Amino acid sequence: MLTDEQLDKYVDALWWGLTTARTKPYEKGDLIMVRYEAEALPLAEAVFKRLIAEGLNPVPRMTLTPAMEKSFYGDGNDNQLEYIAPGEEEFTEGLNGLIVLLAPSSLTHLAGVEPSRMGKCAVARKFLRDIMEKREQKGELGWTLCSYPTRALAESAGLTIKEFTDQIVKACYLDEEDPAACWKGVFDKASEVKNWLNGLGIESYRVVTDDMDLTVKHGELRQWIGVSGHNIPSFELFISPDWRGTSGVYYADQPSYRSGNYVEGVRLVFEDGIATEISAKEGEEFVKKQLAMDEGAARLGEFSLTDRRFSRIDKFMANTLYDENYGGEFGNCHVAVGSSYSDTYAGDQTELNEQLKEELGYNTSALHWDLVNTQDKTVYAKLKDGSEVVIYKSGEFQI
Repeated sequence: MLTDEQLDKYVDALWWGLTTARTKPYEKGDLIMVRYEAEALPLAEAVFKRLIAEGLNPVPRMTLTPAMEKSFYGDGNDNQLEYIAPGEEEFTEGLNGLIVLLAPSSLTHLAGVEPSRMGKCAVARKFLRDIMEKREQKGELGWTLCSYPTRALAESAGLTIKEFTDQIVKACYLDEEDPAACWKGVFDKASEVKNWLNGLGIESYRVVTDDMDLTVKHGELRQWIGVSGHNIPSFELFISPDWRGTSGVYYADQPSYRSGNYVEGVRLVFEDGIATEISAKEGEEFVKKQLAMDEGAARLGEFSLTDRRFSRIDKFMANTLYDENYGGEFGNCHVAVGSSYSDTYAGDQTELNEQLKEELGYNTSALHWDLVNTQDKTVYAKLKDGSEVVIYKSGEFQI
């Protein structure tokens, strides 16, 4: 898998991500949770060592194994699905940082479990995510996440474990002398594009491919963000639009795995901001149940574009972290149904309360599901002065 040298470089990249993602600097004694899946133990140990060296207090937490998840979601009663352990809320309220290491041993073990059971658990735990979001808005919390190569991921992507690992090494700059410096370079290039987009005065977007024609409303007090340290790797730029202005057809040509289910060819028709027609070539019933999870699940929470010149990812990875940052021949556009991101707010982050979110059309949901389109596309922007410009074509921003 990864050599000791590559693990150390991965830790350097994650430390860059964690410190970049938080607006206030970390202090000695800050509380950092390291949440990892079992196969990522070598990386978790390396991260733990680094946090100790930085004078922080790491709290390691291994997530449920596939067998545990199948038992929990398949056999647990409603009380168990909605149970919150004592101290969980207090722990979250004191958390200063979060590092998530994804390394699934299976992607299909929950295929036979009723999706609403996962949804019930997600809804019950949403308040913990809300706490972290508010702490992040105040600059008191930073987070980052990455993936560790596993055979389950490689097989699901149709790659050998070496091919899969090579994609991770290339995408995260683990083949370079100083990965953190490389990420700083990507950050600077992305900042130029974000500044350009944020200065155009955009009213709405129209994305056109052979299979879709979608209009998305930019929304008031919005800003393009991305390459912020939250994800390693991350090449996408995105906004959380005003969900009320979404109309037309969105099509995800790239397949995805979610909650043990394989989904392909998702097609959504939006009317007045809501997905009123939902279909898929495979996994359609699962998609419909996911988008019925709560009131906001069938609304748009994110609109994103990735420039092929930024991304080093050129293979399907069966992993949203990589697939939503796919470069390839035409880059990608993706949307997320479900919750929006508060840090796309262009005003004072501490002022963005629930009432203001509702007024501005920020979506709220326990769901956040990225659906990716890698087709050749043209993205038009209608400006507030009534004119129209092409901002993205053939996989590249037209800056």
